[in-house]
Amino acid sequence: MKSIIVILFLLSLVPHSYSQVTKDTVNGNMRMEELPAVVIKKAGKDFSVYLPDRNADLKVRNLEDKFIAYDVGKDYEGYEEYLVIMETKDGSLNATYNENGKLTRVIENYKDVKLPSSVIYSIYKAYPGWQIVNDKYLYSQKEGDVLKKEYTIRIKKDKEIRKLIVNADGVITKDK
Repeated sequence: MKSIIVILFLLSLVPHSYSQVTKDTVNGNMRMEELPAVVIKKAGKDFSVYLPDRNADLKVRNLEDKFIAYDVGKDYEGYEEYLVIMETKDGSLNATYNENGKLTRVIENYKDVKLPSSVIYSIYKAYPGWQIVNDKYLYSQKEGDVLKKEYTIRIKKDKEIRKLIVNADGVITKDK
């Protein structure tokens, strides 16, 4: 009797363990939930808002996390604009603060990042037989609104090289 109760208990846990998996039915990929904006600090009556891009590449996320943890303090006082530059071997993050210490603009540039599956899928679908040689990632925002989020990708087939600009959803916007 005791073993039957234990078996029934274990069987009741099985359906609940599968309820956490969410898949994108179109591409068959795991769906990433968008995270809300991060309020870095209050600047007078305004708030400094930063929307971190939860890119799949760890080096992008690490630099964004360091920026979120960075405290401007009172360094901006006495300037119309205050620029913070954070650099790594493969990328940089430039942030501009106004005279009140409010974050106004962020521009991030990275090279050789791990591309999202939607970008890779659209490139290989549109250009079968081509190989991705290298890539650059540009992410910019102003006043908490994302302005640009795109990948500049070089692809190669035999001796021919093409340069593509692809947005984060995998839509190829330019082919040079």
